[in-house]
Amino acid sequence: MIKAAPKHANMDWFPVIDNCLHAGGQTITRLAARVGQTPFYVYDRSIMTQKVEQLRAVLPEGLHLHYAMKANPMPAVVQHLSQLTDGIDVASVAEMQVALNTGINPLTISFAGPGKTDAELRSAIAAGIIINMESEGEMERITLLGNALSILPNVAVRVNPDFELKTSGMKMGGGPKPFGVDAERVPEMLKRCGELNLNFKGFHIFSGSQNLRPEAIIEAQTKTFALAYRLAEFAPQPITWLNIGGGLGIPYFPGETPISLDAIAENLKPLIIEAQQRLPEAEIVMELGRYFVGEAGLYISEVVECKESRGEKYAITNGGLHHHLSASGNFGQVIRKNYPVSVANRVTSDRLEKISIVGPLCTPLDIIADKMTLPEICVGDLIAVYQSGAYGFTASPRDFLSHPHPMEILV
Repeated sequence: MIKAAPKHANMDWFPVIDNCLHAGGQTITRLAARVGQTPFYVYDRSIMTQKVEQLRAVLPEGLHLHYAMKANPMPAVVQHLSQLTDGIDVASVAEMQVALNTGINPLTISFAGPGKTDAELRSAIAAGIIINMESEGEMERITLLGNALSILPNVAVRVNPDFELKTSGMKMGGGPKPFGVDAERVPEMLKRCGELNLNFKGFHIFSGSQNLRPEAIIEAQTKTFALAYRLAEFAPQPITWLNIGGGLGIPYFPGETPISLDAIAENLKPLIIEAQQRLPEAEIVMELGRYFVGEAGLYISEVVECKESRGEKYAITNGGLHHHLSASGNFGQVIRKNYPVSVANRVTSDRLEKISIVGPLCTPLDIIADKMTLPEICVGDLIAVYQSGAYGFTASPRDFLSHPHPMEILV
């Protein structure tokens, strides 16, 4: 397991760090020597394993877990999670190739995305994975491409539901959306699907992500099954695959706590039993990304300069928003909040200071921590940003201002 420095006073509210990232294993200083450079991301496979095992322990039997690899597509991470979960969901052909390289059954891989090109669709058809169709036009293109290849494409309809995941960090359904087919248009699309040379599998119904409220998840999941039953009446063949999405969030900021799974699991039990009766051939899939990997990652940068400006202290590191856009507050935050941060190499410290940690870029947006109380920082110290296993490395503008890229390792 990763071992950072002991938690500091400003991190007492965040129990996951104490439980997972401060227990045994290699120190961050030793890992930095192993990597040979800073900045870098380090991901802990034992925490990923623990997250999957915890979820399986509480969720009802009959529910398949898929990894949405957009959250962290590092091949070593995908390989590890491919052995723990029941399938992988991809959002590009490049991701598809990584998923296929794990050696799993192509029918356990699904491909979603609103703007698939003909080249991407051709690759997906040839690979034999499930393509989540995002429009009627995409359905027609898949048919033509499949006919040209003499391959029967495996397809599902991605549905834009007539409801949303309330209080979701990112809403993917309800209202006008570029994702999927509006629920009210799906029956007509299914009629046309039955006339085409396609192997219809079922539905992908995903209403939102990064949610910490069990009651919101429960409401969305209940509505998802009800919608699936309504649409199944128009299906050209029996439903064999139903992806109910994910939505389980992780805490990032003060006042947030890990989502309680007990009520969600209790609500899912009768839903799964009913689904097994009404859709007896269907594999029910829950698709999760951030939930499996977010808490398993740290982003480490090194302090290269300490300075004071008009009474305020700054520590400048060799990493910033170009490596970790979300931690800078520029990836979906309306009001900027600090990710949990520590001085990772400091075993003990008697002196605390209020300081801002910033990156090396020539922009005031390059903030890692704004006016946080931390142990007194010196040049050469290692700064750890927690909750960095999801949407860090690949969701950041790494070429902005042409600074060196960070490394990634899995331990």
